[in-house]
Amino acid sequence: MLEHILSAEFDGASQLRSQLDRTAVTAVWGPDSVSVDLQVREPCEHAALPTELVPVDAHVHDPSGVYVGEILVWTGRGATLAALEFAWVTDEMPTSLPTVMHGRLSWPS
Repeated sequence: MLEHILSAEFDGASQLRSQLDRTAVTAVWGPDSVSVDLQVREPCEHAALPTELVPVDAHVHDPSGVYVGEILVWTGRGATLAALEFAWVTDEMPTSLPTVMHGRLSWPS
Protein backbone atom coordinates (compact mmCIF):
# COMPACT_ATOMS: atom_id res chain seq x y z
CA MET A 1 0.00 0.00 0.00
CA LEU A 2 2.72 2.48 0.95
CA GLU A 3 4.69 1.56 -2.17
CA HIS A 4 1.65 2.24 -4.33
CA ILE A 5 0.93 5.63 -2.75
CA LEU A 6 4.59 6.68 -2.78
CA SER A 7 4.91 5.71 -6.45
CA ALA A 8 3.28 9.07 -7.23
CA GLU A 9 5.69 11.82 -8.14
CA PHE A 10 5.85 14.79 -5.76
CA ASP A 11 8.64 16.69 -4.04
CA GLY A 12 10.12 14.34 -1.44
CA ALA A 13 8.65 11.14 -2.90
CA SER A 14 12.00 9.53 -3.70
CA GLN A 15 13.27 10.17 -0.17
CA LEU A 16 10.13 8.66 1.37
CA ARG A 17 10.36 5.64 -0.98
CA SER A 18 13.96 5.11 0.16
CA GLN A 19 12.66 4.81 3.75
CA LEU A 20 10.30 1.89 3.04
CA ASP A 21 12.77 -0.89 3.84
CA ARG A 22 13.61 0.86 7.12
CA THR A 23 9.99 1.42 8.23
CA ALA A 24 8.16 -0.57 10.90
CA VAL A 25 4.69 -0.41 12.45
CA THR A 26 5.02 0.73 16.07
CA ALA A 27 1.39 1.09 17.22
CA VAL A 28 -2.23 0.57 16.17
CA TRP A 29 -4.49 3.60 16.63
CA GLY A 30 -7.12 1.72 18.60
CA PRO A 31 -8.87 -1.60 19.07
CA ASP A 32 -9.56 -3.19 15.66
CA SER A 33 -8.18 -0.13 13.85
CA VAL A 34 -6.23 -0.60 10.63
CA SER A 35 -4.57 2.82 11.00
CA VAL A 36 -1.04 2.60 12.39
CA ASP A 37 1.92 4.63 13.55
CA LEU A 38 5.17 4.08 11.68
CA GLN A 39 8.80 4.60 12.61
CA VAL A 40 11.76 4.83 10.27
CA ARG A 41 15.12 3.51 11.52
CA GLU A 42 17.98 5.95 11.09
CA PRO A 43 20.12 6.57 9.19
CA CYS A 44 17.81 7.43 6.33
CA GLU A 45 17.41 10.12 3.72
CA HIS A 46 14.95 12.74 4.95
CA ALA A 47 12.31 14.34 2.76
CA ALA A 48 11.52 18.05 2.88
CA LEU A 49 7.75 18.17 2.47
CA PRO A 50 6.09 21.51 3.30
CA THR A 51 3.34 19.71 5.28
CA GLU A 52 3.06 16.56 7.36
CA LEU A 53 0.53 15.01 4.97
CA VAL A 54 1.83 13.28 1.84
CA PRO A 55 0.20 15.10 -1.13
CA VAL A 56 -1.40 12.08 -2.82
CA ASP A 57 -5.12 11.48 -3.32
CA ALA A 58 -5.47 7.80 -2.41
CA HIS A 59 -9.25 7.34 -2.65
CA VAL A 60 -10.72 3.96 -1.78
CA HIS A 61 -13.74 2.54 -3.61
CA ASP A 62 -15.80 -0.59 -3.00
CA PRO A 63 -16.25 -3.14 -5.81
CA SER A 64 -19.25 -1.24 -7.18
CA GLY A 65 -17.17 1.96 -7.45
CA VAL A 66 -18.66 3.78 -4.47
CA TYR A 67 -16.22 6.01 -2.57
CA VAL A 68 -15.67 4.61 0.95
CA GLY A 69 -12.74 6.68 2.19
CA GLU A 70 -9.10 7.41 1.58
CA ILE A 71 -5.66 6.41 2.73
CA LEU A 72 -3.62 9.20 4.28
CA VAL A 73 0.14 8.95 4.77
CA TRP A 74 1.54 11.18 7.50
CA THR A 75 5.13 12.24 8.01
CA GLY A 76 7.07 13.50 10.97
CA ARG A 77 7.75 17.19 10.24
CA GLY A 78 7.66 16.38 6.51
CA ALA A 79 10.84 14.31 6.84
CA THR A 80 10.06 10.66 7.63
CA LEU A 81 7.10 8.30 7.36
CA ALA A 82 5.05 8.52 10.57
CA ALA A 83 1.56 7.02 10.08
CA LEU A 84 -0.81 5.27 7.69
CA GLU A 85 -4.48 6.18 8.18
CA PHE A 86 -7.60 4.71 6.61
CA ALA A 87 -10.07 7.60 6.86
CA TRP A 88 -13.37 5.89 6.10
CA VAL A 89 -16.79 7.43 5.43
CA THR A 90 -18.89 4.30 5.88
CA ASP A 91 -21.03 3.33 8.87
CA GLU A 92 -18.73 0.43 9.76
CA MET A 93 -15.06 0.81 10.62
CA PRO A 94 -12.95 -1.16 8.12
CA THR A 95 -11.32 -4.31 9.46
CA SER A 96 -8.65 -4.49 6.78
CA LEU A 97 -6.72 -2.18 4.51
CA PRO A 98 -7.82 -1.94 0.89
CA THR A 99 -5.95 -3.77 -1.83
CA VAL A 100 -4.38 -2.27 -4.91
CA MET A 101 -6.24 -3.56 -7.96
CA HIS A 102 -5.58 -2.22 -11.44
CA GLY A 103 -3.79 0.81 -10.00
CA ARG A 104 -6.75 1.63 -7.78
CA LEU A 105 -7.40 1.09 -4.07
CA SER A 106 -10.32 -1.30 -3.63
CA TRP A 107 -12.04 -2.30 -0.43
CA PRO A 108 -14.51 -5.20 -0.25
CA SER A 109 -17.96 -4.13 0.90
